[in-house]
Amino acid sequence: MREIIFDTETTGLDNKIDRVIEIGGIELLNHFPTGRTFHVYINPGAQKVHPDALAVHGITDDFLKDKPGFAAIVGDLLSFFEDAKWVAHNATFDMGFINAELARLSLPPVPQEQVIDTLSLARRKHPMGPNSLDALCRRYGVDNTHRTKHGALLDSELLAEVYIEMIGGRQAALGLSGVEQVTTVVEVDTVDVSALIRPRPLPPRLTEEAVREHQAMIASLGEKALWSRYR
Repeated sequence: MREIIFDTETTGLDNKIDRVIEIGGIELLNHFPTGRTFHVYINPGAQKVHPDALAVHGITDDFLKDKPGFAAIVGDLLSFFEDAKWVAHNATFDMGFINAELARLSLPPVPQEQVIDTLSLARRKHPMGPNSLDALCRRYGVDNTHRTKHGALLDSELLAEVYIEMIGGRQAALGLSGVEQVTTVVEVDTVDVSALIRPRPLPPRLTEEAVREHQAMIASLGEKALWSRYR
């Protein structure tokens, strides 16, 4: 099964007028990261970044002015996601924006049955919460100390680790799916699970190009930007 863990950043909260300005995605195959990623910044046209959104992700209008529009990247986006499941935290928000962008180009929306909302999964698994991405990182021991601002690819990487933990991905990574193998899964559970725990977090899957773009965005904020307080 192929899944894309993804996240978006936007100019604001209203998908009728606000626009997507960043999309990041991590490919999973049978709940295991393949190393393939998708990441792009998007020019929102005449729509400006709302100050409240800027405080969250730090992406400025000036940084976006030379980036491609959604129409220029939609082919690559749909090719990367293809027939995979779209997996996002609070997917209603992200898919509302993605489908609004597709509608502006007279393209069909992503079918609801192709979407997995990890927030809904977390609320069922942990009904007492909290179930924000940061809270789930703490719950599952995923290191998010470098997350001082929201970023689509970084948040996708964190969510991928959380999602794999939340659905028991370590068993899935062993390829033990199917009715005939249920007994085998139980036998695996009886071993010392400490041997299955990674000795250190997975290395970042950010490309050099993504790092350069992020550094350019930070530089465009200026010396007095809120970002500088957290660096």
